[in-house]
Amino acid sequence: MFSSRTPAQLLANKLTLIIEQKILTKKVIIDLTQSNPTAIDINYPEQEILSAFANPKALSYQPDPKGLLSARAAIVNYYKLKGIFINVENIFLTASTSEAYTLLFKLLMEPGDSVLVPVPSYPLFEHLAQVEGVKSISYPLYFDGGWHIDFYVLKNVCKKNTRAIIIVNPNNPTGSFLKQSELTELIQFCKDNKLALISDEVFCDYPHYDDTERVNSIAQINEILTFSLNGLSKAAGLPQLKLGWIIINGQGECFHEAYNRLEFITDLFLSVSSPVQHALPTLLDLAPIIQGQILKRVLSNYSWLKEQIKIESVCRLLPVEAGWYAILQVPKIITEEELLLELLIKDNVIVHPGYFFDLQTEGYLVVSLITKTDIFQMGVNRLLSRIDRLIYL
Repeated sequence: MFSSRTPAQLLANKLTLIIEQKILTKKVIIDLTQSNPTAIDINYPEQEILSAFANPKALSYQPDPKGLLSARAAIVNYYKLKGIFINVENIFLTASTSEAYTLLFKLLMEPGDSVLVPVPSYPLFEHLAQVEGVKSISYPLYFDGGWHIDFYVLKNVCKKNTRAIIIVNPNNPTGSFLKQSELTELIQFCKDNKLALISDEVFCDYPHYDDTERVNSIAQINEILTFSLNGLSKAAGLPQLKLGWIIINGQGECFHEAYNRLEFITDLFLSVSSPVQHALPTLLDLAPIIQGQILKRVLSNYSWLKEQIKIESVCRLLPVEAGWYAILQVPKIITEEELLLELLIKDNVIVHPGYFFDLQTEGYLVVSLITKTDIFQMGVNRLLSRIDRLIYL
C-alpha cells in the first residue's frame, strides 16, 4: 500500500499552482533548482552527437543481457582514463541509474527486506524501494565542517533482513566524497552483516578540487559484493539518451551467484536501445567537452556565491567537494516552506527546501550551481535580500 503524499509533494503542488498563475500573468520565474543540463545553454557538439546515431549497425538487433560488447568496451576506456581498470564482463548496461536500482533490488532482496540509504540525499530511494516491496532504512551523514557517515547509528539501524547499503559518492546535495578511512570501515561493516555495497557515482566527473583522501569510485573493490552505478545523464550531460550501467565486483560463490542472477534479470528486460549502445563510444569520447563546460559553470557560480556570503552574513554556505548543488544555511525565522512560498510569491524565485533532500533540521536551502550565471546571480541576490528583509524589517 502506497503512503499518502509527503510534505514535499504537497508543497510541490502549492508551488505548481502559484507558478501556473504567474505564467498566466507573464511573470518571469527564476529557477534555482535547475537540474537539466540540456536547458542551461551548454554548447553541445551537435553534429558529432547526431552523427553517432547514424550508425547502420543500429538497424540490426543483437540482444545481449549485459549490453553490446562495443558499448561496454567504451565504458572500460572511460574508467581507464581515470586510472580505474574494469573487467568488460563485469559491466551491465541499463536504461538509467533509476532502473539500475530496481534491478538490484530485484537481485538482492525479497519483498519485506530492507536496504540502508543515506540522508541527506536525493529523495529517490524510498520510492524505488517501495515499488519493489522493499523497506528503505535511513542512516545519517553528520556535518562537522565536512560530511561523514555516522557509523554508530548505521550499525544500530541495520536489521536481520537488511541486504544492502547504498552510498552516493559524491553525495547529492552535500557534494561530499566518501573518504578512504570510511571505505575501510564500510567494507568491514558489510562483511560483518553480509551486505552488498551499492555506490551511486553519477557525479564523479565533477570534483571541485583534488584530494588524495577521497574515494573516487568503488568500481575496483572486490573484497565484498559491490555495485558501482553511473550513466550518460551526468557523465555526458545527456539525460535524454537513457543509458546507465552497473559494474559488479566480488569474490567466490556469492559473486558468481549474484552475477548469474543479474544476467538473468537483465536478459528479461533488455531495456537499452541498440542506437544508443552503438553511439556510446562516440558519446563518451565527447563527454569531456560537455563536462568541462558544466564544471566551469559550477565552479564560477560557487565562487561567486562564496563572495556574497561573507563571515558577517546571516547565512552560511556549506563547503562542496563535488557535484552541481550548494547548501545554504539560513536563519530559522520562518519555516523552509514559508520561506519558499515567500520567495516565489514576492520575488519570483524557486529554490529547494532542505527537507526535500532529507536534511534533518529546518533552516536549509539547496540551489543548483549549473543555473545560467546571470539568472543564478539575480536569483541569489533576491534570495539574500528577502532574508535580510525578514530579519531587519
